[in-house]
Amino acid sequence: MTSRDHAMRMLGWRLRQAGLATPELDARVLVQAVTGASDIEMVREPATRMSAAEEERLAGYERRRLAREPVSRILGVREFWGLPFAVTPATLDPRPDSETLVETALAALREVAAPRLLDLGTGTGCLLLALLHERPDAVGTGIDISAEALAVAVSNAARLELSGRAAFRAGNWVQDLEGSFDLVISNPPYISSGEISTLEEEVRAHDPVLALDGGADGLDAYRALAAALPDVLTQGGSAVIELGAGQADDVTAIFEAAGLAVLRVVPDLSGVPRALVAARPRD
Repeated sequence: MTSRDHAMRMLGWRLRQAGLATPELDARVLVQAVTGASDIEMVREPATRMSAAEEERLAGYERRRLAREPVSRILGVREFWGLPFAVTPATLDPRPDSETLVETALAALREVAAPRLLDLGTGTGCLLLALLHERPDAVGTGIDISAEALAVAVSNAARLELSGRAAFRAGNWVQDLEGSFDLVISNPPYISSGEISTLEEEVRAHDPVLALDGGADGLDAYRALAAALPDVLTQGGSAVIELGAGQADDVTAIFEAAGLAVLRVVPDLSGVPRALVAARPRD
């Protein structure tokens, strides 16, 4: 039997040799997952021996990671906005870049009391639930076309003790949706159909195509959102929409043609324009 520290170092080395982007981090997370060790225990007790069952489980995780299965898929959970979210093959794997939307939405809601929120294409529910976690006075609805994804969102809301303020329903964008909302947030599919085969295997083979494919030019979902938003936003309400790289100008033009006011585009931590903020102008 080997120690946690030795197992982590050797696994990190093998993952690095395979060309993975974050080998040491992946190795640490996987070793902690199989041993149940806390961050403090990993530092204070590096020589603790792993059991044979833990070593066998780690070997299985290693095979899956070397096959380019993301760590979040292996473990069935992804941390987003500091909160744990279950992920399944039916949901997009939440990305750190999308936390820019949460930060931007919270800023847009700063002066809004008891806001009503709408998350279109909710997936795991991470955007809506992160906002509800930060705003105890808010209520929200998450919409997704996938019943399987909605089941994951419902379970995540329960895990985070937010079920009382979060409702989820199946739907195609805002079709048959009643009421108006102070803020709409969405991470729509924005990869052009022809580019999906060129994506990293971690994305191409494990994220649902429905959550990736934005049509021939990657802009189909933005056209649908631009047409829908004026009917569901309150007067002066805001929309915070995730952008793909290089799409800011095209999406701005689509939204402005629909009568929406594009207020700003917010970059993510890498400097990529990531969150477009639009508003329904006051009458």
